[in-house]
Amino acid sequence: MSPELIETLGDELYVAQSTRTAVSPLTSRYVDMTIESAYQIQLRLIARRLQAGERIVGKKIGVTSAAVMSLLGVNQPDFGYMLDGMIHEDGAAIKMATLIQPKAEGEIAFVLKKDLMGPGVSAADVLAATEGVMACFEIVDSRIIDWKIQIQDTVADNASCGVFVLGDRLVDPRVLDLRTCGMVLEKNGETVATGAGAATMNSPVNAVVWLANTLGRLGIPLKANEVILSGALGAMIPVSAGDNLRVSIGGIGNCSVRFY
Repeated sequence: MSPELIETLGDELYVAQSTRTAVSPLTSRYVDMTIESAYQIQLRLIARRLQAGERIVGKKIGVTSAAVMSLLGVNQPDFGYMLDGMIHEDGAAIKMATLIQPKAEGEIAFVLKKDLMGPGVSAADVLAATEGVMACFEIVDSRIIDWKIQIQDTVADNASCGVFVLGDRLVDPRVLDLRTCGMVLEKNGETVATGAGAATMNSPVNAVVWLANTLGRLGIPLKANEVILSGALGAMIPVSAGDNLRVSIGGIGNCSVRFY
């Protein structure tokens, strides 16, 4: 793709996000789009948001489960950037009009106390650099009509980032086996999804290792104080106005959010 087209598509997604108006899939219009081009479009989208006054506060890993990889026809995760305009605290009330077609995922968030710069980052390095982990909701959202995405669409769209909600406490991951931490996600008092840490690349730590090394090869560090969302532990749950959600992750804590 030409630099001009990459800029145009990044701007299109920025306007879609700003106006809460979905667009047709990029892959339906540019069938030969590569993942590399999609990441360049993502960078243009992020640049527009930074120009508007937001700042990067973390990063996210997506497509971490075997089921989603199979659905999108890929064999590796993707990543996106978390911005300060996306952060909500535990118990937040989120206005549906600020999103387009949101879905909720229960995740484990890592809060870093030291920089991580790949390649060569190990699981031990990730744990040593982590201040603590938290239960978290990622509210994914797509600027692509009806979630009709291929991997290139979601990558270009900043890994389908919407907003995220951080839980009620920070826990040292070295006292837990994150693979076996069980998740229960409730919607309006009913259990709608369950999972465990192993659903995310066999361990959320592995997901952060992948991210640190993938970004490191691009010259991008994970920075101290950043929040890293490590990937969904269960199914994505559609949400509507009036919904109340709560996720509990064994040994880590809880997180709740409501929509209006």
